[in-house]
Amino acid sequence: MRRRAGTAPFADAHDLLTAMRDGAQTPATIVEEAIARIQVADRALNAVIHPRFDSARQEASQVKSGLPFAGMPMLVKDALCATRGDPYHFGMRVLRDAGWCSPRDSHLARRFRRAGFVILGRTNTPELAGSYTTEPVAYGPTRNPWDLSRSPGGSSGGSAASVAAGFVPVAHGNDTGGSIRVPASMCGVVGIKPTRASISLGPEFGEFRGFLTCEGVLTRSVRDAAAVLRQISGGATGDPYRPPAWRPRPTAQQAPPRLRIGVVTRPPGGREPVHAACAAAADRVASALDRLGHRVATAQVPAFAEAAYEQHLHTLVAVGMLRDLDRWSERLGRPIGQADVEPWTWEFASKARSVSAARYIASVESLQDACWDINTWWRTHIDILVTPAVPVPAPTLGFVDRAECDVGVFARPFNVSGQPAISIPAGYSEEGLPVGIQLVAATGKDGLLLQVAEQAEAVIGRAEPPDLVTITAAS
Repeated sequence: MRRRAGTAPFADAHDLLTAMRDGAQTPATIVEEAIARIQVADRALNAVIHPRFDSARQEASQVKSGLPFAGMPMLVKDALCATRGDPYHFGMRVLRDAGWCSPRDSHLARRFRRAGFVILGRTNTPELAGSYTTEPVAYGPTRNPWDLSRSPGGSSGGSAASVAAGFVPVAHGNDTGGSIRVPASMCGVVGIKPTRASISLGPEFGEFRGFLTCEGVLTRSVRDAAAVLRQISGGATGDPYRPPAWRPRPTAQQAPPRLRIGVVTRPPGGREPVHAACAAAADRVASALDRLGHRVATAQVPAFAEAAYEQHLHTLVAVGMLRDLDRWSERLGRPIGQADVEPWTWEFASKARSVSAARYIASVESLQDACWDINTWWRTHIDILVTPAVPVPAPTLGFVDRAECDVGVFARPFNVSGQPAISIPAGYSEEGLPVGIQLVAATGKDGLLLQVAEQAEAVIGRAEPPDLVTITAAS
């Protein structure tokens, strides 16, 4: 029997906070219930690879009242957002075997704690967070709660599956080329990548894989995404970039003005087929926004007209992964060799070794040119773009190895441009799999993006949750 969205265990953080304020719940009971769900259902999903339940129970008993998310359980992805004393393996066997633990909290982890969140553990991610599916050799595949034969996406697949399965209402993720938005779409949850530099990567990094990577969150509702970003956004001393001067607010307080809405349902060059359900979801949301009074038209975005930037993006990612291997070799005190990593990781790193410094800088400059072109065009043509979040519903596990489809084709351009982008659930395929749409706004217009996303969510409704009975039975 399907549970209705908004009821336990699928209430969003806003409703759980209301229950705590009304005395119907306490931090200790909410955390204990979340732990119990993970202990039962995660045997089938394999989403939470580093539980910290005893520490979480202690933290829940000591949390200060009055904090914005006092006692709210959450999970963090095992890539970036290091948490002091906890395993930190980035999907790598070599770090798992070494028992590597982080010696300190990242700035982001501290902000989560200061907001009152209780971290229950760390979630599964592909090796070096480098794949659109979460199937690392180190920890095995995470399965999609809608269909256990399907991928939850990646690289924030463990976090997306955890929110979709009702483990927690909020989970951390990060996004270099769609790694929040792709799994959010495949798992039927909300996933937001804010404007570049909105959330500090420090103190370990000023930037990660060039300027492509952003921290963000996966949630059950747009209002939760907005509320969480209010607590974790902002730069830190020593960050190389100035964060945008915005703070997202609860979006229901003010309707957005009449906007120019662009719609794109074909990826760059039309090289990827788009599933009918994914294209229809984008058209459906665009039509809903049109009925709300916005001006909606088909758009021709530079990022989707020319795919030449892809080779330069590939260079940044490959060199970044090579640097990851060198960095971890330095920390472990021994070289990481081919036998220590998955074949695709070694292939990426090997290609990167032939990239000269001049060629790397040329790729950075080419991507900066693309960033300039997209943002300049945006200023004069549209306010919000609507696209499918991914071109297909969740494929079966192993689809990346089979080279079936490029699920990040709609997402990557906006890691290049640095614009805020969000995936929200927008329907289902004929097989009953969730389908997400992507909304994109101009750089720094995160608040506007969230307002429009909440408008769309109010019209199309939140995703129904997957059947926990089926998941539990499979455990």
